[in-house]
Amino acid sequence: MTLLPGIPSRSRILFLALLVAITATVAYGADPHFLVYVGTYTDSDSKGIYSFEFDPVSGDSSRAGLAVESPNPSFLAVDSSGSYLYAVNETDVFEGNMTGGISVFAIDQGNGKLKMLQQVSSIGTGPAHLSLDKSERFLMVANYDGGNVAVLPIENDGKLGPRTAFVQDSGSSANKERQSAPHAHEILATADNRFVLVPDLGTDELLVYRLDPMSGSLTANKPPFAKVSPGSGPRHFAMAPSGKFLYLVNELSSTVDAFSFGASSGQLRKLQSISTLPTGFSGKNTTAEIAVDTAGKFVYVSNRGDDSIAVFAVAATDGKLTFVERVSTGGKEPRHFTLDPTGKWLLAANQNSGTINVFAVDSATGKLTATSHVIRVPTPVCIVFVPAR
Repeated sequence: MTLLPGIPSRSRILFLALLVAITATVAYGADPHFLVYVGTYTDSDSKGIYSFEFDPVSGDSSRAGLAVESPNPSFLAVDSSGSYLYAVNETDVFEGNMTGGISVFAIDQGNGKLKMLQQVSSIGTGPAHLSLDKSERFLMVANYDGGNVAVLPIENDGKLGPRTAFVQDSGSSANKERQSAPHAHEILATADNRFVLVPDLGTDELLVYRLDPMSGSLTANKPPFAKVSPGSGPRHFAMAPSGKFLYLVNELSSTVDAFSFGASSGQLRKLQSISTLPTGFSGKNTTAEIAVDTAGKFVYVSNRGDDSIAVFAVAATDGKLTFVERVSTGGKEPRHFTLDPTGKWLLAANQNSGTINVFAVDSATGKLTATSHVIRVPTPVCIVFVPAR
């Protein structure tokens, strides 16, 4: 079927481009630009958290500038109102104690600057990830080096109160260099806010906790975890929009494990394991980030070493994955990437190249097309979009 029959092809293309622009404007306001923040490591040229404006119509952006100085603000989270930004300070010492930190900032959407409101302990060393529960009453943090997780309440002014939960994991696994102790790498609540899941790279477990949405306490589920193959190294996961399937990326084995997820029981059942690498790949590689598109049709995974994004199609019937393509990120060590709120663009943070490369996303095929848009940020580690007010 031909779209817009009777209209010349060039005119059809211009019309469709205009339609996309109008749609974005209606959805996101008269000025569709988004404010974007980038977490970094500050052991080289970076000084903290950077920000830039992103145009979801063209994929273009402003030049990135320093939003605030902060030590190793490697992972970020933003509340749904776009008022507060939370950052881990990935260190082993905070205020003289053997722990990392969490910084709380107020967001100035006018100029992109961040104002420090509070710094607190992450209650464990080397915090690698943090997130808000779905009610946004609690902030949750995963301490990689400490092998533990903690939950802190969020007050009305965005600041954090005394912890409501702390869980220390234990155990080890096959890789003696990387898995001699537990390493909690991520912490996320399910869409219904009933469960909190934690991939532990050190124990080869995907831990499942029940979250009390009133008290902020965590209780081990029954069963308390799903095991993956020894030496896999679970890092991050992404849930399908339906909530029925979950995709876990394993850092050490460069694989994705697909699971079914029981919404009422929290039980995980492994469906499949699939490689993220080309056949015959012999170099060193570790995977990093994973994401599912908003339609639940495609899964994206970053490879560090192969320096690529692997794309997989999701079977609607059973949630299993089929390889689609693998695309170079245009830089080195893509530690993190994210889809913009419109789903039209994928931004890949190449940590060792100091670049964020922008790719156009084909919503029908899932395929990525490199663009000429490149944002320069020293050692980019995490990208977050601020919700438009």
